[in-house]
Amino acid sequence: MTNNNNTTREQERADLYRTIWQIANDLRGSVDGWDFKQYVLGFLFYRFISENLTHYINEQERKIDPNFDYAKLSDEQAEMGRAVTVKEKGFYILPSDLFVNVRDRAKNDPNLNETLTRVFHNIENSAKGTDSEDDLKGLFDDLDVNSNKLGNTVEKRNQKLVKILDAIGDMPLSNGKFTESTIDLFGDAYEFLMTMYASNAGKSGGEFFTPQEVSELLARITTVGKKEVNKVYDPACGSGSLLLKFAKILGKENVRIGFFGQEINLTTYNLCRINMFLHDINFNKFNIAHGDTLTDPKHWDDEPFDAIVSNPPYSIKWEGDSNPVLINDPRFAPAGVLAPKSKADLAFVMHMLSWLSPRGTAAIVSFPGVLYRGGAEQKIRKYLIDNNYIDTVIQLPPDLFFGTTIATCILVLKKNKKDNSTLFIDASAEFVREGNKNKLSEQNREKILNAFIERKDIPHFAKLVPNQTIAENDYNIAVSTYVAQKEEREEVDIKKLNAEIDQIVARQAELRKAIDAIVKELEDNG
Repeated sequence: MTNNNNTTREQERADLYRTIWQIANDLRGSVDGWDFKQYVLGFLFYRFISENLTHYINEQERKIDPNFDYAKLSDEQAEMGRAVTVKEKGFYILPSDLFVNVRDRAKNDPNLNETLTRVFHNIENSAKGTDSEDDLKGLFDDLDVNSNKLGNTVEKRNQKLVKILDAIGDMPLSNGKFTESTIDLFGDAYEFLMTMYASNAGKSGGEFFTPQEVSELLARITTVGKKEVNKVYDPACGSGSLLLKFAKILGKENVRIGFFGQEINLTTYNLCRINMFLHDINFNKFNIAHGDTLTDPKHWDDEPFDAIVSNPPYSIKWEGDSNPVLINDPRFAPAGVLAPKSKADLAFVMHMLSWLSPRGTAAIVSFPGVLYRGGAEQKIRKYLIDNNYIDTVIQLPPDLFFGTTIATCILVLKKNKKDNSTLFIDASAEFVREGNKNKLSEQNREKILNAFIERKDIPHFAKLVPNQTIAENDYNIAVSTYVAQKEEREEVDIKKLNAEIDQIVARQAELRKAIDAIVKELEDNG
């Protein structure tokens, strides 16, 4: 029975991906794919919260009336349940504003753009004055149904909106039911879309989306030996892929308090909150903030965190020592120096270390230069090594991430290490090639994770190095400094080689004699 269920699930997923691919390619027309993602993701979100809310209300009411259907209720009747539902779900949608009903009327609605604007406004307003207001505010801001990108006239824009509504509505997601499998399929659809758009968007795609295989490795590293945590955090959360992979690996029910993150890009911040809802993480279990984590962190009242997973932007500029306040910031002050203004990488690392709980683990994707560059970065590494905060450094393969081909690394931080050494893992060869990118296979991930757990020397792959040795190497923590590369050259048989050389020398002598004879004969005849 399990095999049949798995086969059915895989078929559902395959059908879903084909539908998404068709939408992305056939419907966008002249709209750039990166811009069009806002419409596909936005309407997917609208459908999800409509069906999620309908299922929630139906489940309650059908205990009394088995034939109850919220979607068929009048708006006047539905108003009676607004307050209770908003308290539980964080938002409210009247029956006439549900995705299914708006879609049914769409073809005959000459003011569809206005209808959708009103519906989205009503959904956000339903949370006003409640605990969920910040989580709903601005979620539809990037879904501009009046954009000229959809068409030059209102009629053409509405025609495009009808097509998008129908395409999203036809996605094989719920099949008339709303179960955990349905939620997983909505989540799968979102992840597929993000992967597809990120891979086609070049650098801009890589800025907000971490490949799922890397996300899984980070999540598993931070959950070793743990069945539950209080809080998980990502200070540069992008679209939330790392936080949600953590939820999938450990189970969202095993994150007791919730998921916390901050994102500087407004559009991506909105995507992250949408992503949380699409994975059925309710408003009271996540706190995603907007702003610059390094200079204006929003979660002072929530730290410390038991698990931190992050892929912060590589070598971006920040205020650094041009802001005299930062050197006294409790996150950065312990190192006695700030990360360079042109390279904020280790500022993110210091921030995460500061907010890591005594028993927590942080897994951070980093630019390789932070491992060996001099100046202020060397001084920060000295602080990290001398205080025994760096648990492991993992060298990743090149070309894993969207928008860049560089070989990144993972820094694992802990405050409760049992030894005074640092583990180095060279996973630069642990990949398979898929399409135009490298990928960490399940076997690759297992090999890396097992080496991380065992914390022992493995020839040409892992090396446990005393911190004193690292200090003697001027705090260089590049993996290649400590893990010897496997010798790829073939062994040479010296005796055989010498014999071959003797033969070549003898042959050379014979050739010289022959040439000399020819030259002499020419001279004599001349």
